[in-house]
Amino acid sequence: MKRPDSAWAALASRRFLVSSWPWRSYAYLLSSVPVGVLTIAVLLVGGVVSVALSPLIVGVLLLTAFPLVGVLIGIVERWRAQLMVPGGIRSPHAVMPATISRRERSRFRRREQASLRALGYGVLLGVLIWPLSTVVAGMCAAILGITLAAPVIAGLDEMAMGPWILNDPWEGAVFLVLFGPPFYVVSSYLLGCFAAAEAELAKALLGPREEELRRNVAALRRSRLDLVDAFETERARIERHLHDGVQQRLVGLTMTLGLAELDLPDGEGRRLVVKAHSEAEAALADLREAVRGIHPRVLVDHGLEAAVRGVADRSPLPVAVQVSLPGRLPAPIEAAAYFVVSEALGNVAKHAQATRCEVDGWTDGDRLVVTVMDDGVGGADPAAGTGITGLVTRLDALGGTLDLSSPTGGPTRLRMECPCRLDD
Repeated sequence: MKRPDSAWAALASRRFLVSSWPWRSYAYLLSSVPVGVLTIAVLLVGGVVSVALSPLIVGVLLLTAFPLVGVLIGIVERWRAQLMVPGGIRSPHAVMPATISRRERSRFRRREQASLRALGYGVLLGVLIWPLSTVVAGMCAAILGITLAAPVIAGLDEMAMGPWILNDPWEGAVFLVLFGPPFYVVSSYLLGCFAAAEAELAKALLGPREEELRRNVAALRRSRLDLVDAFETERARIERHLHDGVQQRLVGLTMTLGLAELDLPDGEGRRLVVKAHSEAEAALADLREAVRGIHPRVLVDHGLEAAVRGVADRSPLPVAVQVSLPGRLPAPIEAAAYFVVSEALGNVAKHAQATRCEVDGWTDGDRLVVTVMDDGVGGADPAAGTGITGLVTRLDALGGTLDLSSPTGGPTRLRMECPCRLDD
């Protein structure tokens, strides 16, 4: 049976009385008592101290810091609300860069509407909510506890429960059997409704509003694009260092060894120079391949389709390429698509035992779709290596997805989807 996704859904369930929800309601309402008392004490003490010190600048600073108390109240109450809100209450606060200073972070939090709403909820919690919770939950808990202990209490002394006078354990047991279950049913639903209403109030005041959700999504989008930009900047730095530094030194080394090979007479010395010359040329070829793998020049100059055809031509098995794009895409998106194809074709050549492969690419509305399919043995596991995992992380930063279907016996199909723009 599907688990209820809210307190109201749990109340409507036939399994409410035998589930954990009645006890969650008790825990939520009773835990609001110490939290509410502490909250109102902190607010009152802070208010009195601030007013007393208002002639001094310290009092003014304390007053301006009150929204930060609201932030702390919101953290505690969103954590406590998990008892009644299974999915929890999302934070309404804006996501800030890690590089921002603590002072700027505090200044921004003080001015947020979410902080002021949390402060207002703290006032409600300290003035109204916890006294009501004490009366309702405390009374129900006391009556239920006394009812469960009725046989013991009646055996020790005369016990009065409303119109009933209990004088011995048997009368207490009869009272427990007759009164206990009906009271548990009534009190459970009463407390469930009360706790659900309190949780809804917390969700309304401590959860994000629509404009805050949009702002948080935009902030997350910006942080993802910053991550992509940082990656591309680092990639360009490494490529430039290899191309202009290490590669040029290797070129100079091969030329020097070639000249030495011409000048030396036949013998062991010349043989060693010839061998060193060959090793240097092989190292230079490996370096050029590595530089091309970091970011191929054809991708920068001619776009994704030409780069995909280039990597397909270097594959040891036949690859049919069908890429149809309306024009150039942003560089990070083209790079992500290229590396998806390159990694997929490399995996096919190494592990798939395939005889042919197909690469298709097209745009579907505002999204780029690229698929790579082979007729190999299947059974590919993305968790077995880091290549696919790294591509998933890279695409996630762009707002894209990567799906792999590889049943045993094949075929294997890798599908990439990514927005065609970075400023959505």
